[in-house]
Amino acid sequence: MVSLWAKKGDDAETSSQNGESSDHSGERPRTSEANERTHLLPPQNRDGYLSPDDPAVSPYNLWTIRALRYFTVIFAAVTFLWWTLLLVSIFVSPPGMHSRGSGFFDFSYTTLTFGVLLIILLFFATPSKAAQVTCLIIAIILLVDMVIIVSVPKVRAEEGWVGIASIVWATVIAFWTVFTDRIVSWGKQEEEERLTGRQETRRTLREWCAVLTSTIILILLAVVAILLSATLILRSRDASLAAPGERYFVDGDKYQVHVFCEGKSTDSEGKTIPTVLFEAGYGPFAGGMNQIALNAVANGSISRYCYSDRPGIGWSDNAPSPFSAGMAADALSEALARAGEEGPFVLASAGIGSVYSRVFSARHGREISGLLLIDPLHEDLLHRIGAPSRGFTLWAWGIISPLGLERLPGAIFKGRTREDRVYGRATYQNGKFIKAKLQESLVADSLTKNEVSSARTIQYDDTPLVVISSGINVRKDSEWEKKQRDLTHLTNKLVGWDIVNKAPSEVWSTFEGREIIEKRLKELVKG
Repeated sequence: MVSLWAKKGDDAETSSQNGESSDHSGERPRTSEANERTHLLPPQNRDGYLSPDDPAVSPYNLWTIRALRYFTVIFAAVTFLWWTLLLVSIFVSPPGMHSRGSGFFDFSYTTLTFGVLLIILLFFATPSKAAQVTCLIIAIILLVDMVIIVSVPKVRAEEGWVGIASIVWATVIAFWTVFTDRIVSWGKQEEEERLTGRQETRRTLREWCAVLTSTIILILLAVVAILLSATLILRSRDASLAAPGERYFVDGDKYQVHVFCEGKSTDSEGKTIPTVLFEAGYGPFAGGMNQIALNAVANGSISRYCYSDRPGIGWSDNAPSPFSAGMAADALSEALARAGEEGPFVLASAGIGSVYSRVFSARHGREISGLLLIDPLHEDLLHRIGAPSRGFTLWAWGIISPLGLERLPGAIFKGRTREDRVYGRATYQNGKFIKAKLQESLVADSLTKNEVSSARTIQYDDTPLVVISSGINVRKDSEWEKKQRDLTHLTNKLVGWDIVNKAPSEVWSTFEGREIIEKRLKELVKG
C-alpha cells in the first residue's frame, strides 16, 4: 500500500515503472498497481482534473480514512454498551460492578465519551481546526480528572475499578478523536490535490453549517468536562474531612459504614447503662439530631450514645442496589459487632429513620431497652417515599449532580464548606446522598414495607415505647395523626405519646421539642 501522503501523479509514475502508459489526454490507465484507492475509486476515463464538487473528491477514497471510521464506530458501540450497563447498575448492581460511590460520575464520563464519538462520526468527512482544538481541550481536562481520581485515595476507593475504567476510556477516546480528525483533514487535502489539482480552501454552505454545528456541540461538551472537573476537585476536598469514630467494612467487605460512639457504658458501681443508638431521619445525624445527644450527655440525662450513618449518607459508602431497610439493619448489626458494641440499646429515631430502627429492634429484641420514635413514618405511608415521580426526580437529579450546578455556586459564592457538603445543609447536593435516597425510594413500597410489617409482628411486646409527634403535621394531615396514634400500639408498654404543638417534623429544632426528647430519653435509659 502506498503512503497516505502520496502526491498527485503517483499513479502515473507507478504505471511507468510497471511498463504501463497513458495517452496524452490524461486518461487514467485501466490497469495499475493496487493501492489503497483501488477499490474505492475504480479506474475511469476522464480528461484533466475533477471539479471540487464532484462526489469522487472525498477522503473516503483512502483505505486509511475508512479504517479510522470503522474503528471509531466500534469504539462508539463499545461505549454505548458500557453506558447501558452503567445505567442499569444505578438501579441493580451487577456482580462485580458495585462501586462504593454513587456511580453517577462514571455514568457522566461515559455519556460525555459517547457524545464526543457521535459528533465525530456525524461530521467525520468535515474536519475543522475548531473541532480539533476543542477535542484536545476535553482530552486534557479528562487527563487531569484521571490523575485526580487515581491519586486521591478516598475518591479512588469510591470510584473503584468501574469509575477508573470509565475515566481512562474517556481520556483515550478524547485523544483518539483529535488524532482522527487530524488524519481526516490531511486525507481530505491529499485527495483534493490529487483529483482537483489544488487544496480546496473554500467551503460550501452545507460544510459551514456542519462545522458550526459540530463546534457548538463540542464546546458544550467541553463546558460539561470543565464542570465535571470542578466538582471532582470539590469531592477531593471533601474527602480530606476526617470522620469522627470509625468506618467498618460490611457485607463481605463491599462497602464501609461509619459508626461513632461516645460516653461511659457503666456507672460508678460497674452496672451497665443502656447506650442510646440514634437513627437519623432524612439527612445525616451530625447535621441535625447531634445537638440532642450532646445536650443529653452534658446534662447527665444519658451516659453514652452511638450513631451510624446509613449507607450513602455522611461518611458511609453507598451500598449495592437494591437496598432495603432490612439490609440496612443487617449492615448496622455487622458494623456494631465489629465496633465491639453489644448493647443494651435504647433506640432513638426520627422520620424515615424510625422504619430502620423498628426493623433493627425486631431483629435484636433482647438487646433493646426502649424505643423513642420522633415523628415517625408509618409503613402505610411509605408509598409517599416510593412514589414514581419522586424516584424519577431523584434519578434525574443524580444524573446531573456531577455537574455541580448547586455545589459549585454554593462553594464559590455562598461560602459553603466541606462540612456543609458532607453532613450539613448542602448534603442533599451530594451524589452519594442522592443515590441513597433513590435506593430508598425504589424499594420503599415493596421490600422495605414488607420488612417493617414483618418486624411489627415479631416486635417484643414488653419493650418500653415513647412516641413524640409534630403538632404541625398532626393538625394539617389527619391521616398522619391517625398513623401516629397507631404507632403508639407497637408494644404493650407505652411510656407516653407527646405532641409538640409548634414543632415541625424536626421536633428537636424547637426548645420545647428538645426538652421533651431529653426528658423521655432519660426515662428510658434510667428505667
